[in-house]
Amino acid sequence: MPTSSSTQGLEALSVRQGRARELLSKTPEQQQQSGYFHTLREICRQPQTWRETSELMIQSSATVNACLREAKSLTFTGSGSSEYAGDCVRAALQAELGIDCQAIGGGVLLTEKTEALPVGRPRVMVSVARSGDSPESTGALSLMLERDPEMRHLVLTCNRAGALAQAYRNRSQVSVIALADNTNDQSLVMTSSFTNLIVAARFLGLAKNPDAYRAICHQAASVAAELLSEHFDALAQVAESGFNRVVYLGSGARYALAREAALKMLEMTSGHVTSLYENFLGLRHGPMSFIDGNTLVVCFLSSDPTTRNYEADLIRELSQKRLGLRKLIVGEAIPADVMRTDTKNGTQNHDVALECAGLKQLGDRNAVLVDAVVAQLLAFFRCMQEGLRPDSPSHDNVINRVVQRFQLYGI
Repeated sequence: MPTSSSTQGLEALSVRQGRARELLSKTPEQQQQSGYFHTLREICRQPQTWRETSELMIQSSATVNACLREAKSLTFTGSGSSEYAGDCVRAALQAELGIDCQAIGGGVLLTEKTEALPVGRPRVMVSVARSGDSPESTGALSLMLERDPEMRHLVLTCNRAGALAQAYRNRSQVSVIALADNTNDQSLVMTSSFTNLIVAARFLGLAKNPDAYRAICHQAASVAAELLSEHFDALAQVAESGFNRVVYLGSGARYALAREAALKMLEMTSGHVTSLYENFLGLRHGPMSFIDGNTLVVCFLSSDPTTRNYEADLIRELSQKRLGLRKLIVGEAIPADVMRTDTKNGTQNHDVALECAGLKQLGDRNAVLVDAVVAQLLAFFRCMQEGLRPDSPSHDNVINRVVQRFQLYGI
Protein backbone atom coordinates (compact mmCIF):
# COMPACT_ATOMS: atom_id res chain seq x y z
CA MET A 1 0.00 0.00 0.00
CA PRO A 2 1.44 3.44 -0.85
CA THR A 3 2.75 5.66 1.93
CA SER A 4 2.41 9.11 0.38
CA SER A 5 1.16 11.99 2.49
CA SER A 6 -2.40 11.26 1.33
CA THR A 7 -2.23 7.68 2.63
CA GLN A 8 0.06 8.15 5.66
CA GLY A 9 -0.80 5.59 8.32
CA LEU A 10 -3.26 3.65 6.19
CA GLU A 11 -0.68 0.94 5.55
CA ALA A 12 -1.39 -0.21 9.12
CA LEU A 13 -4.79 -1.47 7.98
CA SER A 14 -4.50 -5.08 6.90
CA VAL A 15 -6.02 -5.81 3.49
CA ARG A 16 -7.60 -8.84 5.15
CA GLN A 17 -9.99 -6.58 7.03
CA GLY A 18 -13.26 -6.02 5.25
CA ARG A 19 -14.03 -2.54 6.50
CA ALA A 20 -10.54 -1.34 5.64
CA ARG A 21 -10.92 -2.66 2.10
CA GLU A 22 -14.34 -1.06 1.83
CA LEU A 23 -13.16 2.37 2.96
CA LEU A 24 -9.87 2.38 1.08
CA SER A 25 -11.22 0.99 -2.18
CA LYS A 26 -12.77 4.38 -2.87
CA THR A 27 -10.78 7.11 -4.56
CA PRO A 28 -9.65 10.10 -2.46
CA GLU A 29 -12.34 12.15 -4.21
CA GLN A 30 -15.01 9.61 -3.22
CA GLN A 31 -13.70 9.55 0.33
CA GLN A 32 -13.96 13.31 0.49
CA GLN A 33 -17.52 13.15 -0.84
CA SER A 34 -18.36 10.60 1.87
CA GLY A 35 -16.78 12.90 4.44
CA TYR A 36 -14.13 10.68 6.01
CA PHE A 37 -10.99 11.46 3.99
CA HIS A 38 -9.25 13.51 6.71
CA THR A 39 -10.51 11.71 9.83
CA LEU A 40 -9.47 8.23 8.72
CA ARG A 41 -5.95 9.42 7.97
CA GLU A 42 -5.68 11.46 11.14
CA ILE A 43 -6.61 8.44 13.25
CA CYS A 44 -4.41 5.94 11.43
CA ARG A 45 -1.24 8.04 11.23
CA GLN A 46 -0.97 8.43 14.99
CA PRO A 47 1.64 5.74 15.73
CA GLN A 48 4.13 7.33 13.34
CA THR A 49 3.41 10.89 14.46
CA TRP A 50 3.94 9.91 18.11
CA ARG A 51 7.46 8.80 17.27
CA GLU A 52 8.08 12.06 15.41
CA THR A 53 6.65 14.21 18.19
CA SER A 54 8.78 12.42 20.79
CA GLU A 55 11.93 13.30 18.85
CA LEU A 56 10.84 16.92 18.49
CA MET A 57 10.26 17.17 22.23
CA ILE A 58 13.64 15.62 23.02
CA GLN A 59 15.22 18.23 20.75
CA SER A 60 13.32 20.88 22.76
CA SER A 61 14.63 19.68 26.12
CA ALA A 62 16.54 22.91 26.82
CA THR A 63 13.32 24.93 26.45
CA VAL A 64 11.36 22.55 28.67
CA ASN A 65 14.01 22.37 31.38
CA ALA A 66 14.31 26.17 31.45
CA CYS A 67 10.54 26.48 31.98
CA LEU A 68 10.47 23.90 34.77
CA ARG A 69 13.55 25.14 36.63
CA GLU A 70 12.64 25.77 40.30
CA ALA A 71 8.91 25.27 39.56
CA LYS A 72 6.78 24.51 42.60
CA SER A 73 3.49 23.99 40.75
CA LEU A 74 2.39 23.27 37.21
CA THR A 75 -0.99 23.97 35.63
CA PHE A 76 -2.17 22.59 32.31
CA THR A 77 -4.85 24.62 30.64
CA GLY A 78 -6.85 24.30 27.46
CA SER A 79 -10.45 23.91 26.36
CA GLY A 80 -12.35 20.72 25.57
CA SER A 81 -10.06 17.98 24.32
CA SER A 82 -7.00 20.18 24.89
CA GLU A 83 -7.85 20.44 28.58
CA TYR A 84 -8.40 16.68 28.75
CA ALA A 85 -4.95 16.06 27.22
CA GLY A 86 -3.39 17.85 30.18
CA ASP A 87 -5.58 15.90 32.59
CA CYS A 88 -4.36 12.62 31.06
CA VAL A 89 -0.72 13.34 32.00
CA ARG A 90 -1.20 15.38 35.18
CA ALA A 91 -0.80 12.52 37.67
CA ALA A 92 2.28 11.07 35.96
CA LEU A 93 4.01 14.45 35.98
CA GLN A 94 3.12 15.10 39.61
CA ALA A 95 4.81 11.82 40.59
CA GLU A 96 7.85 12.39 38.38
CA LEU A 97 8.42 16.08 39.15
CA GLY A 98 7.36 15.97 42.79
CA ILE A 99 5.31 19.16 42.48
CA ASP A 100 1.60 19.97 42.47
CA CYS A 101 0.18 19.44 38.96
CA GLN A 102 -3.36 20.34 37.93
CA ALA A 103 -5.42 20.62 34.77
CA ILE A 104 -7.72 23.66 34.71
CA GLY A 105 -9.95 24.64 31.82
CA GLY A 106 -9.31 27.94 30.08
CA GLY A 107 -12.87 28.99 30.84
CA VAL A 108 -12.31 28.37 34.55
CA LEU A 109 -9.23 30.61 34.50
CA LEU A 110 -11.24 33.35 32.78
CA THR A 111 -13.97 33.26 35.41
CA GLU A 112 -11.99 32.41 38.56
CA LYS A 113 -8.67 34.00 37.57
CA THR A 114 -5.61 33.26 39.73
CA GLU A 115 -7.86 31.92 42.52
CA ALA A 116 -8.12 28.71 40.49
CA LEU A 117 -4.34 28.17 40.44
CA PRO A 118 -2.36 26.00 42.86
CA VAL A 119 -0.59 27.96 45.58
CA GLY A 120 2.98 26.76 44.96
CA ARG A 121 5.33 29.38 43.53
CA PRO A 122 7.15 29.78 41.20
CA ARG A 123 4.26 28.72 38.99
CA VAL A 124 4.36 27.28 35.48
CA MET A 125 1.34 27.25 33.17
CA VAL A 126 1.27 25.00 30.10
CA SER A 127 -1.24 26.08 27.45
CA VAL A 128 -2.30 23.13 25.29
CA ALA A 129 -4.05 23.74 21.98
CA ARG A 130 -4.63 22.37 18.51
CA SER A 131 -5.29 25.63 16.66
CA GLY A 132 -4.40 28.13 19.39
CA ASP A 133 -7.09 30.40 17.98
CA SER A 134 -9.95 29.78 20.42
CA PRO A 135 -10.94 32.72 22.64
CA GLU A 136 -10.16 30.89 25.90
CA SER A 137 -6.66 29.95 24.76
CA THR A 138 -5.43 33.49 24.18
CA GLY A 139 -7.69 35.00 26.82
CA ALA A 140 -6.43 32.78 29.66
CA LEU A 141 -2.78 33.37 28.78
CA SER A 142 -3.28 37.13 28.50
CA LEU A 143 -5.08 37.22 31.84
CA MET A 144 -2.39 35.22 33.63
CA LEU A 145 0.38 37.40 32.20
CA GLU A 146 -1.43 40.39 33.64
CA ARG A 147 -2.36 38.90 37.02
CA ASP A 148 0.82 36.93 37.75
CA PRO A 149 3.74 38.50 35.83
CA GLU A 150 6.29 36.15 37.41
CA MET A 151 4.59 32.99 36.13
CA ARG A 152 6.44 31.05 33.42
CA HIS A 153 4.44 29.87 30.42
CA LEU A 154 4.93 27.05 27.94
CA VAL A 155 2.70 26.80 24.86
CA LEU A 156 2.25 23.37 23.25
CA THR A 157 0.33 23.73 19.99
CA CYS A 158 -0.23 21.94 16.70
CA ASN A 159 -0.53 25.23 14.80
CA ARG A 160 2.62 27.27 14.43
CA ALA A 161 0.59 30.00 12.70
CA GLY A 162 -2.08 30.25 15.42
CA ALA A 163 -2.60 33.21 17.70
CA LEU A 164 -1.34 31.35 20.75
CA ALA A 165 1.95 30.56 19.00
CA GLN A 166 2.44 33.96 17.40
CA ALA A 167 1.07 36.60 19.76
CA TYR A 168 3.35 35.90 22.73
CA ARG A 169 6.66 34.86 21.15
CA ASN A 170 8.35 38.07 22.20
CA ARG A 171 7.28 37.84 25.83
CA SER A 172 10.16 36.76 28.04
CA GLN A 173 7.88 34.68 30.25
CA VAL A 174 6.52 32.63 27.32
CA SER A 175 8.12 29.75 25.40
CA VAL A 176 6.41 28.10 22.42
CA ILE A 177 6.83 24.58 21.06
CA ALA A 178 4.89 23.99 17.85
CA LEU A 179 4.42 20.39 16.77
CA ALA A 180 4.70 19.23 13.17
CA ASP A 181 2.07 20.47 10.73
CA ASN A 182 0.68 16.97 10.21
CA THR A 183 -0.58 16.93 13.81
CA ASN A 184 -2.86 19.90 13.11
CA ASP A 185 -6.00 17.89 12.27
CA GLN A 186 -8.29 19.24 9.59
CA SER A 187 -11.33 17.32 10.85
CA LEU A 188 -13.79 19.00 13.17
CA VAL A 189 -12.91 16.72 16.11
CA MET A 190 -9.44 16.26 17.56
CA THR A 191 -7.88 12.83 17.09
CA SER A 192 -4.20 12.90 16.09
CA SER A 193 -3.81 16.38 17.54
CA PHE A 194 -5.19 15.18 20.89
CA THR A 195 -2.80 12.27 21.27
CA ASN A 196 0.23 14.17 19.99
CA LEU A 197 -0.42 16.89 22.55
CA ILE A 198 -0.43 14.14 25.19
CA VAL A 199 2.89 12.86 23.85
CA ALA A 200 4.33 16.38 23.96
CA ALA A 201 3.04 17.11 27.47
CA ARG A 202 4.22 13.73 28.74
CA PHE A 203 7.82 14.81 28.07
CA LEU A 204 7.67 17.37 30.86
CA GLY A 205 7.91 14.61 33.46
CA LEU A 206 10.81 12.86 31.72
CA ALA A 207 12.81 15.76 30.27
CA LYS A 208 15.85 14.58 32.23
CA ASN A 209 15.37 10.98 31.12
CA PRO A 210 14.85 11.17 27.35
CA ASP A 211 15.66 7.51 26.74
CA ALA A 212 12.81 6.39 29.01
CA TYR A 213 10.49 8.89 27.33
CA ARG A 214 11.42 7.68 23.84
CA ALA A 215 10.87 4.07 24.90
CA ILE A 216 7.36 4.88 26.18
CA CYS A 217 6.39 6.66 22.98
CA HIS A 218 7.72 3.90 20.75
CA GLN A 219 6.03 1.22 22.84
CA ALA A 220 2.71 3.07 22.65
CA ALA A 221 3.13 3.45 18.90
CA SER A 222 3.77 -0.28 18.50
CA VAL A 223 0.71 -1.26 20.55
CA ALA A 224 -1.51 1.21 18.66
CA ALA A 225 -0.23 0.03 15.27
CA GLU A 226 -1.08 -3.55 16.26
CA LEU A 227 -4.52 -2.38 17.39
CA LEU A 228 -5.18 -0.77 14.01
CA SER A 229 -3.95 -3.82 12.16
CA GLU A 230 -5.80 -6.46 14.19
CA HIS A 231 -8.93 -4.84 15.65
CA PHE A 232 -10.12 -2.36 13.02
CA ASP A 233 -13.04 -4.56 11.93
CA ALA A 234 -13.92 -5.63 15.47
CA LEU A 235 -14.34 -2.00 16.54
CA ALA A 236 -16.47 -1.33 13.46
CA GLN A 237 -18.76 -4.22 14.38
CA VAL A 238 -19.14 -3.03 17.97
CA ALA A 239 -19.82 0.53 16.84
CA GLU A 240 -22.53 -0.64 14.45
CA SER A 241 -24.46 -2.65 17.05
CA GLY A 242 -27.74 -1.27 18.28
CA PHE A 243 -26.83 1.07 21.14
CA ASN A 244 -27.84 4.68 21.66
CA ARG A 245 -25.93 5.28 24.89
CA VAL A 246 -22.29 4.69 25.85
CA VAL A 247 -20.57 4.62 29.23
CA TYR A 248 -16.76 4.83 29.36
CA LEU A 249 -15.06 3.54 32.51
CA GLY A 250 -11.45 4.07 33.54
CA SER A 251 -9.24 4.48 36.61
CA GLY A 252 -6.53 7.08 37.21
CA ALA A 253 -5.25 8.62 33.98
CA ARG A 254 -7.61 6.36 32.07
CA TYR A 255 -10.54 8.02 33.86
CA ALA A 256 -9.33 11.30 32.37
CA LEU A 257 -9.21 9.57 28.98
CA ALA A 258 -12.76 8.28 29.49
CA ARG A 259 -13.81 11.93 29.62
CA GLU A 260 -12.30 12.52 26.19
CA ALA A 261 -13.85 9.30 24.87
CA ALA A 262 -17.32 10.41 25.93
CA LEU A 263 -16.82 13.78 24.24
CA LYS A 264 -15.61 12.12 21.05
CA MET A 265 -18.74 9.96 20.74
CA LEU A 266 -21.00 12.91 21.49
CA GLU A 267 -19.28 15.17 18.95
CA MET A 268 -18.99 12.64 16.14
CA THR A 269 -22.61 11.49 16.39
CA SER A 270 -23.91 15.05 16.68
CA GLY A 271 -25.56 14.06 19.95
CA HIS A 272 -27.44 11.09 18.49
CA VAL A 273 -25.57 8.82 20.91
CA THR A 274 -25.48 10.12 24.47
CA SER A 275 -22.39 9.38 26.53
CA LEU A 276 -21.18 9.30 30.11
CA TYR A 277 -17.77 8.85 31.68
CA GLU A 278 -17.02 7.59 35.18
CA ASN A 279 -14.45 5.71 37.23
CA PHE A 280 -15.26 2.11 38.04
CA LEU A 281 -16.02 2.55 41.74
CA GLY A 282 -17.89 5.79 41.15
CA LEU A 283 -20.37 4.07 38.82
CA ARG A 284 -22.21 2.48 41.76
CA HIS A 285 -22.98 5.88 43.28
CA GLY A 286 -25.82 6.85 40.99
CA PRO A 287 -24.40 6.82 37.44
CA MET A 288 -25.18 3.10 37.08
CA SER A 289 -28.80 4.17 36.60
CA PHE A 290 -27.76 5.55 33.18
CA ILE A 291 -27.18 2.02 31.86
CA ASP A 292 -30.22 0.58 30.10
CA GLY A 293 -30.71 -2.21 27.59
CA ASN A 294 -29.37 -0.08 24.73
CA THR A 295 -26.12 0.99 26.42
CA LEU A 296 -22.61 0.02 25.36
CA VAL A 297 -20.22 -0.10 28.34
CA VAL A 298 -16.56 0.47 27.42
CA CYS A 299 -14.15 -0.70 30.13
CA PHE A 300 -10.49 0.38 30.03
CA LEU A 301 -9.11 -2.43 32.22
CA SER A 302 -6.11 -1.62 34.42
CA SER A 303 -2.93 -3.70 34.45
CA ASP A 304 -2.34 -2.94 38.13
CA PRO A 305 -3.45 -6.04 40.10
CA THR A 306 -5.22 -4.21 42.94
CA THR A 307 -6.97 -1.73 40.65
CA ARG A 308 -7.95 -4.54 38.28
CA ASN A 309 -9.58 -6.49 41.15
CA TYR A 310 -11.88 -3.56 41.89
CA GLU A 311 -12.65 -3.09 38.21
CA ALA A 312 -13.31 -6.78 37.55
CA ASP A 313 -15.74 -6.94 40.47
CA LEU A 314 -17.70 -4.04 39.00
CA ILE A 315 -17.75 -5.62 35.54
CA ARG A 316 -19.03 -8.90 37.02
CA GLU A 317 -21.72 -6.99 38.87
CA LEU A 318 -22.90 -5.43 35.61
CA SER A 319 -23.10 -8.91 34.09
CA GLN A 320 -24.97 -10.34 37.09
CA LYS A 321 -27.48 -7.51 36.91
CA ARG A 322 -27.64 -7.97 33.11
CA LEU A 323 -27.06 -4.25 32.64
CA GLY A 324 -26.26 -2.85 29.24
CA LEU A 325 -26.49 -4.16 25.71
CA ARG A 326 -22.89 -5.36 25.74
CA LYS A 327 -19.45 -4.49 27.10
CA LEU A 328 -16.24 -3.73 25.26
CA ILE A 329 -13.30 -4.54 27.54
CA VAL A 330 -9.91 -3.11 26.54
CA GLY A 331 -6.78 -4.51 28.16
CA GLU A 332 -4.15 -7.22 28.23
CA ALA A 333 -4.75 -10.75 29.55
CA ILE A 334 -8.45 -10.02 30.08
CA PRO A 335 -9.90 -12.66 32.46
CA ALA A 336 -12.57 -14.80 30.81
CA ASP A 337 -14.85 -14.71 33.85
CA VAL A 338 -15.62 -11.01 33.42
CA MET A 339 -17.12 -11.60 29.98
CA ARG A 340 -20.82 -12.14 29.39
CA THR A 341 -21.02 -14.53 26.45
CA ASP A 342 -24.71 -15.41 26.54
CA THR A 343 -27.14 -13.77 24.14
CA LYS A 344 -29.72 -11.28 25.33
CA ASN A 345 -33.24 -10.96 23.95
CA GLY A 346 -32.31 -13.14 21.02
CA THR A 347 -29.45 -10.87 19.90
CA GLN A 348 -25.78 -11.68 19.49
CA ASN A 349 -24.56 -8.64 21.40
CA HIS A 350 -22.22 -10.55 23.72
CA ASP A 351 -19.27 -8.86 25.39
CA VAL A 352 -16.12 -8.22 23.36
CA ALA A 353 -12.55 -8.50 24.67
CA LEU A 354 -10.08 -6.24 22.90
CA GLU A 355 -6.71 -7.77 23.73
CA CYS A 356 -3.82 -5.32 23.37
CA ALA A 357 -0.48 -7.02 23.95
CA GLY A 358 2.03 -4.64 25.51
CA LEU A 359 -0.39 -2.56 27.62
CA LYS A 360 1.00 -3.96 30.88
CA GLN A 361 4.54 -3.01 29.92
CA LEU A 362 3.31 0.41 28.83
CA GLY A 363 1.57 1.02 32.16
CA ASP A 364 -1.78 2.59 32.93
CA ARG A 365 -0.48 6.17 32.85
CA ASN A 366 0.68 5.77 29.25
CA ALA A 367 -2.09 3.43 28.07
CA VAL A 368 -4.27 6.50 27.49
CA LEU A 369 -2.70 6.86 24.04
CA VAL A 370 -3.94 3.42 22.98
CA ASP A 371 -7.32 3.92 24.68
CA ALA A 372 -7.76 7.13 22.70
CA VAL A 373 -7.41 5.25 19.40
CA VAL A 374 -10.09 2.79 20.53
CA ALA A 375 -12.43 5.65 21.42
CA GLN A 376 -11.75 7.46 18.15
CA LEU A 377 -12.48 4.43 15.98
CA LEU A 378 -15.68 3.68 17.88
CA ALA A 379 -16.86 7.24 17.33
CA PHE A 380 -15.71 7.23 13.69
CA PHE A 381 -17.68 4.11 12.79
CA ARG A 382 -20.72 5.15 14.82
CA CYS A 383 -20.68 8.50 13.02
CA MET A 384 -20.86 6.73 9.67
CA GLN A 385 -23.56 4.37 10.96
CA GLU A 386 -25.63 7.45 11.84
CA GLY A 387 -25.29 8.69 8.26
CA LEU A 388 -23.01 11.57 9.25
CA ARG A 389 -19.67 12.75 7.86
CA PRO A 390 -16.72 12.17 10.24
CA ASP A 391 -14.81 15.17 8.84
CA SER A 392 -17.72 17.50 9.67
CA PRO A 393 -20.36 15.66 11.70
CA SER A 394 -22.07 18.63 13.37
CA HIS A 395 -25.59 19.36 12.15
CA ASP A 396 -26.00 22.98 10.99
CA ASN A 397 -22.50 23.85 12.30
CA VAL A 398 -23.67 23.82 15.92
CA ILE A 399 -20.03 23.28 16.86
CA ASN A 400 -16.99 24.32 14.84
CA ARG A 401 -13.39 23.25 14.46
CA VAL A 402 -12.36 26.47 16.23
CA VAL A 403 -14.76 27.93 18.79
CA GLN A 404 -16.30 31.14 17.48
CA ARG A 405 -15.15 34.37 19.06
CA PHE A 406 -17.04 35.72 22.03
CA GLN A 407 -16.66 38.71 24.32
CA LEU A 408 -13.86 38.44 26.88
CA TYR A 409 -14.28 40.43 30.12
CA GLY A 410 -11.75 41.75 32.58
CA ILE A 411 -8.78 41.49 30.23
